[in-house]
Amino acid sequence: MRDLHFPGRSVAYGSNGAVATSQQLSSTIAMEVLRHGGNAMDAALTASAAQCVIEPHNTGIGGDCFALYWRADQKKLYGLNGSGWAPAGLSDKFLLGQGINSIGLESVHAVTIPGAIDAWSRLLSDHGTRSFADILAPAIDLAENGFHVHERAAADWDEEVAKLSKDDGACNQLLIDGRAPKAGERMRFPELAATLRLLASEGRDAFYKGSIAQDLVTFLRSKGGTHSLADFAEFKTQYVDPINAHYRGVDLYQIPPSGQGITALVLLRILDGFSFKGLDPFGPDRFHLQIEATQLAYSVRDAFVADPAFAHVPVDELLSDPFISSLRDKIDFKKASPNLSHVQSNFQRDTIYLTVADRWGNLCSFINSLYFSFGTGMVSPKTGIAVQNRGACFRVEPGHPNNVAPRKRPLHTIIPAMAMKGGKPWLSYGVMGGAYQPVGQAHVMQNLLDFEMNIQEAFDAPRGFRRLDSFEGERGISDKVMLDLAMRGHPVTRPGLPLGGGQGILVAPDGSYSVGTDPRKDGTALAY
Repeated sequence: MRDLHFPGRSVAYGSNGAVATSQQLSSTIAMEVLRHGGNAMDAALTASAAQCVIEPHNTGIGGDCFALYWRADQKKLYGLNGSGWAPAGLSDKFLLGQGINSIGLESVHAVTIPGAIDAWSRLLSDHGTRSFADILAPAIDLAENGFHVHERAAADWDEEVAKLSKDDGACNQLLIDGRAPKAGERMRFPELAATLRLLASEGRDAFYKGSIAQDLVTFLRSKGGTHSLADFAEFKTQYVDPINAHYRGVDLYQIPPSGQGITALVLLRILDGFSFKGLDPFGPDRFHLQIEATQLAYSVRDAFVADPAFAHVPVDELLSDPFISSLRDKIDFKKASPNLSHVQSNFQRDTIYLTVADRWGNLCSFINSLYFSFGTGMVSPKTGIAVQNRGACFRVEPGHPNNVAPRKRPLHTIIPAMAMKGGKPWLSYGVMGGAYQPVGQAHVMQNLLDFEMNIQEAFDAPRGFRRLDSFEGERGISDKVMLDLAMRGHPVTRPGLPLGGGQGILVAPDGSYSVGTDPRKDGTALAY
């Protein structure tokens, strides 16, 4: 329990329903769905749609979605990969022929076909109880009548003014006289509201086969893209079998590649070979081991993770005891290893993760994203849709598993997670932040299991992330610890803004919920 003399957040407790999102209004909307008879999937989708309006830098209907869903009536965990594919006209040959050897974050070639709307429609049809119009209603109201921008959103928005100013649609719809909205200011998105109304009326086909698809193709081709109507019309999201690994009596489940969830599993499996008993959760030994395991896990990600429809990803081998032991043996407890990952693991603060549990025992672990803030920074003037830049995760490197190819899905950073004990849900959670997500998930899991923190303390605790050039330690990590890490050979620095943001719901043996949310965001945790 936290020291009540100091500022902090309390755990939310309840038995009938639980919600944690990165935006207060989104949490309220999801809770209203639960209290009026909706299930966890209904509430998650309604909240996500709302956040596509009120957190447009973090997410949008022009992005992707991944989900894990525990169906209590079937006692089954479903996984859905809602990532989009590259246009049929995009290939390494095409790009290299134009002198392009990497896909830029603001390039039209980074725009993969958005998967979110198809994912929402499929999840709702298979697991929800409400109509598509129902789940879009709050989002439509917010886009039409306006909403007040919250503090963290305003801070993030302000950093993207230069990017948004490059595109007419973005400048006209997302800026106020050339500036970002300030905290407390009211924003409206009439073009996006009209698009959402069309989706409420016509369903997902309006996005992939109707006027929305036609507008997006015209818009993207005007920017030099290769996108076609067939790329949209033939697109479908995929159910996948979740993969898992064991850690301290818990089985952690992830979406398999093309997602980077396997990175979190490899990371935790490496750490499982060390005892953290007696270690300071905020001390140098804990962070040194985490840094070393992170570098090893990310070297695996960079070498192997790709779309399994195009490349062999040896999941079982990568999680096997012999392979994990070979990685663990490379760690020196007192000395930093050379950096093993040759790919910059870009950290960004964008994406929304939310989790919902209902009175029937269903749990949803859900994530939706444009990748970087506002995606490419390009917004369709007619539809108000900001298009994602997920294709920047591709390599333009013939022969590499993650090399760009027609209708291929790129390595994907967004990873919802769910952990089970004895075959039953124990924790539904996620940590946002692009490449940071596997580290964030491992960090929270260790806080809960190795350091016996409650769910809120696990998210409050200070974090660090080893990027290509240095270890970024939040200010909650003391200068003394940072100096110790530097003495072991880790270049250290402080991040400008805190790392990631996350939510989690713990399920007690009696079925009740305890809920936490990250203080680094504008969100809140609710339960009843």
